[in-house]
Amino acid sequence: MAINVVLFQPEIPPNTGNIARTCAITGSKLHLIKPLGFSIDDKSVKRAGLDYWHLLDLEVHESLGDFLEKYGDKEIFLSTTKAQKYYDEVVFSDECFIVFGRETSGLPAELHERYKENRIKIPMLQNEAARSLNLSNSAAIIIYEALRQLDFPTLK
Repeated sequence: MAINVVLFQPEIPPNTGNIARTCAITGSKLHLIKPLGFSIDDKSVKRAGLDYWHLLDLEVHESLGDFLEKYGDKEIFLSTTKAQKYYDEVVFSDECFIVFGRETSGLPAELHERYKENRIKIPMLQNEAARSLNLSNSAAIIIYEALRQLDFPTLK
C-alpha cells in the first residue's frame, strides 16, 4: 500500500528534498519527471545531507510521455491552484497518484485537460501577492490527507 507522489520537472532542490523526506517517512513512492533542475546522483545527494535517501522508493521518468505511458490509466490527481475541488473533497485510494507541478510554471495544459475532473487545490487567501504555498508544504498537506483517508496504513 502506498501513495504515489509525482513531481513534474521540479526545479528547486530543497523542495524535492523535503518532499522526498516526507515520502520516505510515510512509505509513499516518489516519482520525478525529467528534466530536473538539479542532480540526484549519489555525490549530490550525499553533499546535500539527505541521509534518508536510501529509505526512499524512487522512480525517475525520462519525460511526461514516459510517465503517462506507464501510469496514465491509473487514478491520478493534480494539485493545482486552477482546481474547483478542495483536496479534502475527493476520495483517495491506495496506489493513487498525486501530481505536483513545477515551482515556476505549474502543470502543462495537456495534464489539465486530461485529468480536469481530478484537479484539487488547497484553500488559500485570494491575493495575487500570495500566489500559493511552498511546494513541499502543499505536498505534505495532501499526502497526509490521503494517508488519513486510508487510516494511515503501515504508520504508527
